[in-house]
Amino acid sequence: MSKLLFLLVFVASISFAQDSTSCACCDVQHDQFDFWVGDWIVYDTAGNEIARNTIVQMQDNCVLQESWRSTNSTGTSYNYFNRSDSTWNQLWVDNSGSHLELKGQAIENGMQLSSDWITSASGTQYRNQIVWKLLADGSVTQTWNIVGKDDAVLNVLFHGIYRKK
Repeated sequence: MSKLLFLLVFVASISFAQDSTSCACCDVQHDQFDFWVGDWIVYDTAGNEIARNTIVQMQDNCVLQESWRSTNSTGTSYNYFNRSDSTWNQLWVDNSGSHLELKGQAIENGMQLSSDWITSASGTQYRNQIVWKLLADGSVTQTWNIVGKDDAVLNVLFHGIYRKK
């Protein structure tokens, strides 16, 4: 009886050990946005510091959480790879109550995410498009554009340069 009990405990411990070492989000797709992970100082194109931003991995590499802090605003985003449609998704919420939902793909040395199409009061259709690019020196640029139906940039809302602290 004691041998049987020992065998059951041994088999159970092996099963638990295997479960604790598996990682559902440890694959190439979930690593595509890892270039953005870190503690950053964000600068405008004139070289002025405009914000601090921290991006961390959470939930065993399944989620990236962004924590944005500038003089006048704070915000948080959650970023994840959706296996069902092979897209990256972002939900952004800030202290003004604004939110933005984006979806997209990894691009060469970066990430490009866009909102659904929005119709303005004048009837013009546009979408938000944010592109992050990893540069050779390890910095990251983030450009937030308003894009029209023909993919022409209608307005640049933000262009930031991220440098590690």
